[in-house]
Amino acid sequence: MRALVLGANDVASAVAWYLWREEYQVIVASDPMPAVTRRGMAFADAVFDGAAVLEGVVAQRAETVEAVEQLLQARAAVPLVVGDDLVELVARYRPDVVIDARMRKRAQPTPLRGLAQLTIGLGPGFVAGELVDVAIETSWEELGAVRWEGANLPLAGEPREIAGHGRDRYVYAPCAGVWRTERRIGEVVAAGDLVAVLHCEGGERYEIRALISGAIRGLTRDGVPVTVGTKVFEIDPRGPAGQWQGLGERPRRVAEGVLVAITAWRGAVMSREG
Repeated sequence: MRALVLGANDVASAVAWYLWREEYQVIVASDPMPAVTRRGMAFADAVFDGAAVLEGVVAQRAETVEAVEQLLQARAAVPLVVGDDLVELVARYRPDVVIDARMRKRAQPTPLRGLAQLTIGLGPGFVAGELVDVAIETSWEELGAVRWEGANLPLAGEPREIAGHGRDRYVYAPCAGVWRTERRIGEVVAAGDLVAVLHCEGGERYEIRALISGAIRGLTRDGVPVTVGTKVFEIDPRGPAGQWQGLGERPRRVAEGVLVAITAWRGAVMSREG
């Protein structure tokens, strides 16, 4: 059973991690310059560095179909490919399951039904039975819920608080431009510390500073272009006791929902064929 996971963020990476551990053939597809913040909890850095490790599972960038097949057959690493043309990706890698885990919360999701035997959409905007075969909830209210029909909950509310901090843990890009930073994931900063400089397309230059003290949980990679409103920085107010590496609770539970959906679908297929 082969699964194509769209996205290299923390949720997409958790989905790939779970499926890989269950011995599925998993391929991760990423944008060429992913503006992922929680890079210590994701496979995104494999796009730039060639490889990334998430709780003992390695993702390795693969440039050719042959390289992907070799990695899958040897189970040496999760192949990560760069590309966003869905039709081309499906034609190249022939997945049984396509999972859209790009978490583009404010964008209208791409219709996936018909691209593979089973298509799954994660997060707001996905409608099971219309855009995808199955929709998986990513909101805390119904986290990991599997929907075989109907729409996921719309984007609403504030982020879940950590140590009394919610929206103030995040910084969003005030303009479209190139993100430059010398900071590192896990680094401890104080409120007011300079974190990055955003060089806007219009020539403006914004200094991005930490709004609260803590450890850097999320940080867009240096040199990556971002659009206005993109989440570019996140603080864990718990400091060194916080989490910036490994699988987070929310990605785990969403990934578990994906696994439940695929397992149920496989069972139904086997029952029909039997």
